[in-house]
Amino acid sequence: MQPPRASWLDRAARLGRLVETTALAGLVAAMIGLAAGQILMRNMLGSGLSWADEALRVMVLWVTMVGAVAASREQRHVSIDVLSRYLPRSWQAWAAMATNGFVALVCALLAWASYGFVAGSMEVDDRVFGGQLPAWAVQAILPAAFALLAYRYAVNSLGALIDGTSSVAND
Repeated sequence: MQPPRASWLDRAARLGRLVETTALAGLVAAMIGLAAGQILMRNMLGSGLSWADEALRVMVLWVTMVGAVAASREQRHVSIDVLSRYLPRSWQAWAAMATNGFVALVCALLAWASYGFVAGSMEVDDRVFGGQLPAWAVQAILPAAFALLAYRYAVNSLGALIDGTSSVAND
């Protein structure tokens, strides 16, 4: 039997995976449906939905950020892993700690900067979709995703130090 803490963490990790996967699948399906509908309407009716192109651009941003968070969970992000191939095994965990720590720092800085961007957008009441929606609602994915990425890489950096492994730990 697993300790209660481990089972709680496992359930939380499964829930996170479910939310990420569902969000990605829903966004991609909506993008495909909206783009196909827009093409059909333009070809058959001579015009499409006025907001569809802007909505597709917003969905690309959201898919990109949610996809980055999901990729970080499984360590399926793009990486240049030259160090682990040539470093002695005893140094690989330290290299993983340093690179994950650096990525965590960069993501934390991006979260902070994008929070400032979103706050500025709120302050000036920037709007999208022809003034129908506050821009911060669309932009909020930026600080949220970068903060999650920073958290994951910080945990992975500590995990590399504590466990002595060079691989990034899953949630």
